[in-house]
Amino acid sequence: MTATPLPRLVHIETFGCQMNESDSELVRALLKREGFSFTPDRERADVLLVNTCAIRENAHNKIYAHLTELKEIKKRRPLVIGVLGCMAQNLKSELARQEPLIDILAGPDAYRELPLLLSNALAAQEQGFAQRGFALDLSEYETYEGILPDRNDGVNAWITVMRGCDNFCSFCVVPYTRGRERSRDPESILTEARDAAARGFTQITLLGQNVNSYRYGNWDFARLIGAVADTPGIHRVRFTSPHPKDFPPALLQAIATHPKICKHIHLPLQSGSDRILELMGRTYSAGEYLALVERIRTLIPAVTLTTDIICGFCSESDDDFLETQRVVERIQFESAYIFKYSERKHTIAARKYPDDVPDQVKGARVATLVDIQRRISLERNRRYIGKHVEVLVERNATKSPTQGMGRTDGNITVVWEKGTDPFEPGTLTTKDIFDASAATLYGK
Repeated sequence: MTATPLPRLVHIETFGCQMNESDSELVRALLKREGFSFTPDRERADVLLVNTCAIRENAHNKIYAHLTELKEIKKRRPLVIGVLGCMAQNLKSELARQEPLIDILAGPDAYRELPLLLSNALAAQEQGFAQRGFALDLSEYETYEGILPDRNDGVNAWITVMRGCDNFCSFCVVPYTRGRERSRDPESILTEARDAAARGFTQITLLGQNVNSYRYGNWDFARLIGAVADTPGIHRVRFTSPHPKDFPPALLQAIATHPKICKHIHLPLQSGSDRILELMGRTYSAGEYLALVERIRTLIPAVTLTTDIICGFCSESDDDFLETQRVVERIQFESAYIFKYSERKHTIAARKYPDDVPDQVKGARVATLVDIQRRISLERNRRYIGKHVEVLVERNATKSPTQGMGRTDGNITVVWEKGTDPFEPGTLTTKDIFDASAATLYGK
């Protein structure tokens, strides 16, 4: 009798943004369909996959350090190592040349090829030689239709509604790693939403590099998010990220009027200086951004606004940075992701503008802006003290299993002592807020 071969064990580690988390769920689904199994223990794995990010230098450094660790594992035992995602796409030549331990390189549009690539690499390894496989072509059409993601347990389900980006902001590598914009069929998105609800997820976050340019036939993003929010069993729907240049009135109306669409908009600013915004290719001025914020707050008074800001972009002067500070003070975001500019290969900025702001200056500007935003966040969060807020229960708090953690409609973290109250992730509850920090509300 011939023994049935054991399934190959795969361990996948994901770095970077929500889009990468969503892509890792697709990879798991694709590989499981072809007989692969997954393990949380990398020491047991036959295959180690690293899903990578290319947005900032810090992400690159983390991944290179991680590959060094994997090199030591591969010295001890047979192992197939694959690097997936944006870094594989953007730095393919460098990775192929400098990292001989890598057996597989696959870009974000090539995950359907992974089962064959991995099978070939494993078969070659059993025969005592190495076979490297690369799949790095960008696609004008790939949206992974017909594949239901293999999701991790939790409250939130990521659903990618479009892939790629046509904006070509000068600092951004995404059009070169994920290709041009293409939107998914809305019916497949709604099927995925119903599947997520049937599996117990109660929140959906719609993902795209610029979701408000979603178009499929006569469907725009406002119509799509409304249809997803109508899915039975779903309590909340979020989305990220929009672009300020084309924020449609219909989308604002949908957010304002649909009870299940969260009143939270993440609206990347990037800079408050018109000169820097023009160099970045953002296609709006600080004044136009401020006017959009005013329209949003007029229509949705309780909206939570968050943002992204880059400090130290090419040629950014003290005056440019002061303009950014002024805009931040004027808008009063609930929170902000603030980063040092990090030059990315192949981008417009890397080709046209010298990265001439010293790293020390970049760091000082980040620290200044973080201090400003921390003060603003604390002031805005303290407004909740004495109020009742609706919270979607997520999990135990990080610091103590006796505490619960969830989020408000505006995506602000709430922590409370569980006591004897029912605690069921995915349900809505109400908490009385008695204290607040810059990042957290404390309820009872």
